[in-house]
Amino acid sequence: MYGRLSVLALGTFAIGTDSFVVAGILPQVATSLDVSVEAAGQLVTVFALSYAVLSPVMAAVTAHWPRRRVLLGGLAVLVVGALAGLGAAMFTPTASGVAASLVPPAQRGRALALVMAGLSGATALGAPIGTVIGSSRDWRTTMWFVAALAAVAFVGVAALLPTVATPPAVTLAQRLAPARDARIALTLLTTVLVLTGLYTVYTYISVSYDRATGGDGTRLAGLLFAFGLAATIGNLVSGALTDRFGNRRIINAAVAIAAVDFALMPWSSAALPTAVLAIVVWGLCGWGVLVPQQHRLIQIAGAGAPLAIALNAAAIYLAVSVSGLTGALGITLVGAHHLGLVGSLFIGLGLVAAEQAWARLRRTEAGDAEAA
Repeated sequence: MYGRLSVLALGTFAIGTDSFVVAGILPQVATSLDVSVEAAGQLVTVFALSYAVLSPVMAAVTAHWPRRRVLLGGLAVLVVGALAGLGAAMFTPTASGVAASLVPPAQRGRALALVMAGLSGATALGAPIGTVIGSSRDWRTTMWFVAALAAVAFVGVAALLPTVATPPAVTLAQRLAPARDARIALTLLTTVLVLTGLYTVYTYISVSYDRATGGDGTRLAGLLFAFGLAATIGNLVSGALTDRFGNRRIINAAVAIAAVDFALMPWSSAALPTAVLAIVVWGLCGWGVLVPQQHRLIQIAGAGAPLAIALNAAAIYLAVSVSGLTGALGITLVGAHHLGLVGSLFIGLGLVAAEQAWARLRRTEAGDAEAA
């Protein structure tokens, strides 16, 4: 099982590196293109918005394709580099759905965590390495590095992933239908709010943490490595904790701690030691919430879980796209060093949405028990 899941994680690592490395090379991109950092940050918005919009569309278009072909097609698009958001939209939700189908229900939390570890691992290794490459050479070389990673992932998936049964064909309308369930809609809203808060700072981390890094690319890469390592640990640990304690406790704890961490960032980001601490807490909790969120969607949706997971992946990238705008606006209004306060507001609203989703879930379960 772990060998097959590791192949999927390799693909999400390539996708994640493409998504996250821009934050580390944003000043170089801005200088090269002769635009402001806020304007360069919209590269993240375009990529993420493309993913969010195209994810359900491509899921419908490729419904009859073998799962292996969808995965390889997504990686091929990423290697070429044009419409990279399209490649991510094809690969990531398919990888999550395949992972869930490869294991018994009791191990889904761990399986999803391992695949998502590719994304968090990209923040630990892919983004820092790309940042160092961009600092020592130029940001275009970093993009070649991303293309090489996607090519390696393509070979790995082609060589090692077994044939997976094609799920029943589902139309675009059917794929969007789960969002009409208030429990699922509120869970997706939780994802959007929390991830918007997290990425409002991450997209502009090079300027939000410049007091701690002194503008040095190597120090920034070190912070990104600490963040990614913590994110990987948080992602993997949250899978086991969710299987043991259920999704509510893990979601609430992770979101609440993250909200406090972000509220303190105007002060913690001022010096390197406190910045490292803030980054580690951010990584642990920010990525620790993704697996229990998916677990909750599986609990609610049942047989429709693959559709709900695909919508959640789209919600993640919708949040990332929004964060490019909220971060740029926040820099204008309160300054880069106070973006944590903006992020904390969104994260706090996410906790409210999570509790609303849980309350509706409990009412539904109570009603079903009464009817039985």
